Amino acid sequence: MNHQKVKYLFSYENQFDDKLNKFLLKREIENIEVTKTVSEIINKIKVSGENELISMINSFDKISCKEIKNIKVDQKSLKKAFDDLPIDLKNAMRTASNRIKSFHEKQVLKGFNYEDEIGVNLGLKYDPIKRVGFYAPGGKALYPSSVLMNIIPSLVAGVEERVLVSPIILDKNSKILLAAAYLSEVTEFYRMGGAQSIAALAMGTVSIKRVDKVVGPGNAYVAEAKRQLFGKVGIDSVAGPSEVLIIADKSNNPEWIAIDLLSQAEHDENAQSILITDDISFANEVSEHIDKLLKILPRRKIASKSWYNNGLIIIINEMKEFITITNHIAPEHLELCIENPKSYLNHIRNAGSIFLGRFTPEAIGDYIAGPNHVLPTGGTARFSSGLGTSDFLRRTTYVQCNEYNLNELSKHAQLLADAEGLDAHRISINIRNKV
Repeated sequence: MNHQKVKYLFSYENQFDDKLNKFLLKREIENIEVTKTVSEIINKIKVSGENELISMINSFDKISCKEIKNIKVDQKSLKKAFDDLPIDLKNAMRTASNRIKSFHEKQVLKGFNYEDEIGVNLGLKYDPIKRVGFYAPGGKALYPSSVLMNIIPSLVAGVEERVLVSPIILDKNSKILLAAAYLSEVTEFYRMGGAQSIAALAMGTVSIKRVDKVVGPGNAYVAEAKRQLFGKVGIDSVAGPSEVLIIADKSNNPEWIAIDLLSQAEHDENAQSILITDDISFANEVSEHIDKLLKILPRRKIASKSWYNNGLIIIINEMKEFITITNHIAPEHLELCIENPKSYLNHIRNAGSIFLGRFTPEAIGDYIAGPNHVLPTGGTARFSSGLGTSDFLRRTTYVQCNEYNLNELSKHAQLLADAEGLDAHRISINIRNKV
């Protein structure tokens, strides 16, 4: 018999805001040991380069490697992996790939060019990043969907060199990840993982050219490596465990909501699933269904730990209260399982991705809907967004003056340079007025 209970909070109880904040912060404890280990790995790669990387691949990834070419997967192998897939799975992956590509093609940014009222030519242009590294987990779980979601937007943006790393063992189970790499048109694939692979991508080795940006989810060591190397290389984000917030009224099927909550909980023991409802009887029904489902789910150990340690049910007086709470939580995924969900869309400012209505489970977004499933976690949706085409583009501004309009602007510019005490700036402008 299960004696564990999920935590409940009531919006009308004393110190609700403080209690909610305490709950949200409890997953953010820094792991000093991980930070130290990753720092040591990065320094070893920095000092000893490829020799140290090869040693770590053998030690940490358990992959036999004497030189980097031993872990490089050729294009022929990627194509064969895709060709060997069952036809139904092949069609599913093509459908997902096409939908992701179509959605991200609509995000492509365009620059502009114009002359202002005194004839100064001003503009902005976008250029793709040249070389990007992508990380895909390859241990206990393989996520071909993440390969598609991470790499296809870069393909749309025009990134020339797309380098994938993943610590996979070459067997029949890994074929689906190789197939996803083929569909995503990766240009290089190395079988390595962990913090050492991020360090190799960011700093380069004799055999692996350094990349300009590193993208993709990984474990705590991968996330920490990205954090420490940011500045030497661009990153998408420092992603934390997955999370979902579901807003549901009593007209929902409680079993549907229960399995939606568990679809996040089964990802990771540190994943977070939260339900907000205005009906405590409905909340209790959802909780009961979760208890039943946790007896039969294959990943019940992970899901149980996640739900009972990090799950939460919030009871509110009126449904409209969910707007303020949602914007405060800033969830990675938000399901609006309520009447007329689209009417609330403009009220939600802080969410990674929003799933509207009872027939739009978050899981459909993980695989095939089209929008990206690489999303901000841990409340970072307050200031950041999900992965998109723009993440693989650089913007550059430009300006062109002539003798006439430089003279028109120079008086103001020279006064500002004087105010800042920068004489060379002032002279650089003034000297051209004497031509």
